Amino acid sequence: MKEYDLTIIGLGPTGGTLANLIALSGFSVLVLEREKSFYPLPRAVHFDDEVMRVFQTIGITKDFLKFTIINKGTKFVNSKGKVILDWPRPKKVTENGWYPSYRFNQPDLERQLRKQLKKYKKVKIQQNSEVKKIKNFKDYVKIFFTNTKSKISHEIKSKYVVGCDGANSITRSQMKTKMDNLGFTQKWAVVDLILKKNKKKLPDRTIQYSNHEQPATYCRNVGKRRRWEFAIRNKLSEKTILSEKYIWNFLSPWLKKKEAYIERKTIYTFESAISRKWRKERIFIAGDSAHLMPPFMGQGMCAGIRDVSNLAWKITYCLKNKHDNKILNTYQSERFSNVKEYIETTMRMGEFVNAVENTQITKNISSGNDGIKSMQSIKPKLGSGLGEKKDKRRGKIFPQFKLKNGKNLDDKFSVKPILLYSSDINKTLSNKFNSIDSRNIPGLLSYLNNFGVKAVIVRPDRFILSSIKSRNSFKKFLKKNSNFLV
Repeated sequence: MKEYDLTIIGLGPTGGTLANLIALSGFSVLVLEREKSFYPLPRAVHFDDEVMRVFQTIGITKDFLKFTIINKGTKFVNSKGKVILDWPRPKKVTENGWYPSYRFNQPDLERQLRKQLKKYKKVKIQQNSEVKKIKNFKDYVKIFFTNTKSKISHEIKSKYVVGCDGANSITRSQMKTKMDNLGFTQKWAVVDLILKKNKKKLPDRTIQYSNHEQPATYCRNVGKRRRWEFAIRNKLSEKTILSEKYIWNFLSPWLKKKEAYIERKTIYTFESAISRKWRKERIFIAGDSAHLMPPFMGQGMCAGIRDVSNLAWKITYCLKNKHDNKILNTYQSERFSNVKEYIETTMRMGEFVNAVENTQITKNISSGNDGIKSMQSIKPKLGSGLGEKKDKRRGKIFPQFKLKNGKNLDDKFSVKPILLYSSDINKTLSNKFNSIDSRNIPGLLSYLNNFGVKAVIVRPDRFILSSIKSRNSFKKFLKKNSNFLV
């Protein structure tokens, strides 16, 4: 019976990212994908700077960037066409080292992820593989699956299994856990088009039409791609709503039939839900398998990639050392509150788009000189988990500084934790780890001084594990946590 370090069920963006992250450390990975190939039409269209750091870690940014555009932000307009809320996404690099928001076409991302996976000899991808059963044992998991073409059944062993298999997750059902509905459920039509010629009159950003009678969304996507979404308010059949006659009638205020062709049309049920359990012994779920959110903030795929970025280094740690329940349990405890805040914010945004204008989407809203309210992106910290609760910096993402040689900090330590310290920290101690003196990173000493600390321990997922206030506190940390940094 074949055995792998990790088996991933599902090869969408979440599963593909996880496979790349684990492969970086040289472990064997099996990916089981039910479909014969990736879905060739648009689905997810947005990701942010935090996710781009993950793409940077796995090494696809150089090739993938040419398939993206910078997203300029979102405006909310009422039924009279008046802007009632602005959500700007400045064309300025953030502390993560990338622009705050990007647009892309999902098939382009999946191609890049799969292309990168081909570089690893220990990664095996099996298409046409339908998982039937997953069973936990003390030191491994057994996965039973069938080839959908040959109908031949297979059985393999794996030290860990992660289900990235979507809303109808077989992995989640095998874990016997339920999804809790958080309250937002609404049917929407989604129409993707490709313009025959660029049309300057179309907005160059996302527009949310807050209209009680007909809530809708327009997205400026890559190249000549454009997307419209609209809530289904009537009792017409799905067939009627997706008919060309109905769609082009809906689009008539913006676009004529001769100006574009429809690439994709479908109906989604926008949902808000979260799984009660994300782990059962050596089995985990991530992405849509663990949580669902409406698309108004463009955070659905982002949340899944944040999941696997958190989980990947913890599984890697356990593969290098030994199975550690304590560290693996922090996956759900850290990610749950983070993703729930995104879901709840998205739900409030959905209410706002449905013309419930008294909805307070976030606390980060201010009024400009023109009287138009402006919203800032939320940045939830991790929930309770690794590190000290009293540490105010713990669980916050660490900025990506530039080194003196011009290279990015993330490129320096890839999938390993790193200690960034001031010269006050004993060098003999710092030499035990992947460490960088603040003198080699412009701006780092000011960062440390600003928070009254001598050093920070940064996890492989770029979140702060611990901030160190003195040599003595550093020694105490080493005594309790030295294994983390080896």
